[in-house]
Amino acid sequence: MTYLRYAPDIEKPAADEQETIDGIIKGMTQQSETVEAREHHAVRASHAKSSACVTGELTISAGLPPELAQGLFATPGIHPVAVRFAQGPGETLGDRVSTHRGMSIKVFDVPGEKLPGHSSDTQDFVLATGTTFPSGTAAGFLRDGTVIGKSTGLPEGIKSAVSSTMRNLNQALHAFGTNSAMADFFGHPYSHPLADSYFSQAPVRYGDYVAKLGAVPSSESQRALSEWRLDPNQDENGFRHATVAFFQEHEVVFELRAQLWADAEQQPIEDASVDWPVSVSPYRTVATLRLPRQDAYAPDRVRYFDEVMTFRPAHSLAAHRPLGSVMRARLQVYRALSAFRHRENGVAEEDTARIDRIPA
Repeated sequence: MTYLRYAPDIEKPAADEQETIDGIIKGMTQQSETVEAREHHAVRASHAKSSACVTGELTISAGLPPELAQGLFATPGIHPVAVRFAQGPGETLGDRVSTHRGMSIKVFDVPGEKLPGHSSDTQDFVLATGTTFPSGTAAGFLRDGTVIGKSTGLPEGIKSAVSSTMRNLNQALHAFGTNSAMADFFGHPYSHPLADSYFSQAPVRYGDYVAKLGAVPSSESQRALSEWRLDPNQDENGFRHATVAFFQEHEVVFELRAQLWADAEQQPIEDASVDWPVSVSPYRTVATLRLPRQDAYAPDRVRYFDEVMTFRPAHSLAAHRPLGSVMRARLQVYRALSAFRHRENGVAEEDTARIDRIPA
């Protein structure tokens, strides 16, 4: 198969993109202010409620073909990692509001040219459930974010009802062999966080090529969780409790996979709402993420992950530069919202450079 090469001109920013990004930052900051007033604490503007804060190792596969042996993945070896699993909303809600989930990975001991403003030898991958970002573009991000922002002050019961409606919609659509990425975004199944797959949703540079990334559960014990479902009426923090309990008994393993860019029409760079067909280019394993048995919610570590540590698409090698409209927005939005959160809480934010900075 022939894969398309990266070049700077594959990105086509809209003329008013910076104005749109400024609007996203303004709207999400207002949303964060609403949440802070209610919770008396500033939290992440998305993926606020953590389920597990863990460390482990990423093993880069040996013998990768040239098109996959790129950037971080060019050299076989083992890297320490920190991984944060979290629920989607930018506020602390009960688990009956089951929306999309996040999995943020910080890879350490990564030398090489970095993006401007990033000096640590680290590479972050910020992933979420769902292979696409439903808003598609920065303009869509602003449109949908405005709706979410206006709903932030609503009672939790209304948010639970919306989540339930969206979840039921996708169950109905599944009967016809289809689904809605937007419905899953707002109404994700009550599945186990360690049985879910997570994706970059939008493309990144992949050395000489371009790819979307995915993390797929690969241990038998995780696959055995496929039918697990939370009863939110029994436990409002059930996703966290289930994840922590699993880590007490089992190693957690994900395969990190890359889906290379092969068709500019079927795999657009600028619209992250379009699912790249696996029939055109399948996800192929490039590394293995191993997270050993551990206390996945130790208080000192959770405080460090949730209050101090930052995960951003901008914490990247130049070889893995985020691409497309949504990713260009994220480069600025994550920075601005992190600055707001840390400033409001009186905590110095940290681009963690070494694994030993993380409490045991």
